[in-house]
Amino acid sequence: MDKDALPVGIARATFVANVVRVASRVTCGALVLLLSFNAAPAQDRSRIPPTSVYQAMLKANKPTGWVQFRNYNGRQYIYFTALQTLHCRLTDIRFSVNSTLLDQSFALVPCNPALPMSLPPDARLHDIAVALPLGSAEMVAVQVTWEDGTTSETALYRPCPKVGDQTCALLMQ
Repeated sequence: MDKDALPVGIARATFVANVVRVASRVTCGALVLLLSFNAAPAQDRSRIPPTSVYQAMLKANKPTGWVQFRNYNGRQYIYFTALQTLHCRLTDIRFSVNSTLLDQSFALVPCNPALPMSLPPDARLHDIAVALPLGSAEMVAVQVTWEDGTTSETALYRPCPKVGDQTCALLMQ
């Protein structure tokens, strides 16, 4: 256990106990006001570039791939790394393998406003890629949803031939 966790836990337990004691004597409105003092502060998003910057990045990355394919260690990986760098202004990454249905969602990593284009330090392979049986993805369709609810166009990619275990994608349309 973290040496600082106990005092915080005790302070919260004391706070909750005091709220329960006071709750029997105050009106509902006063209780809401009291509890609002313990609410987490809003995240400062001022360091996150505007959506237009992220949209320009998406457009610039389209020819080389919003996703990348890699054959490695007997598996085929589809990497979403380029899209994960946009995660602070995205709400969804939709994709489909060998169809244009966009029937799957790739989970976004949490946004750290202090480092808006960085992945978390504890990011794992499943945070940037999906693993499939070798050779199973002949095409991937991808679309993103921005935080304002608008969506990008759908981009279609296929694996590059004869690149060994390097990452690569070819734009189909």
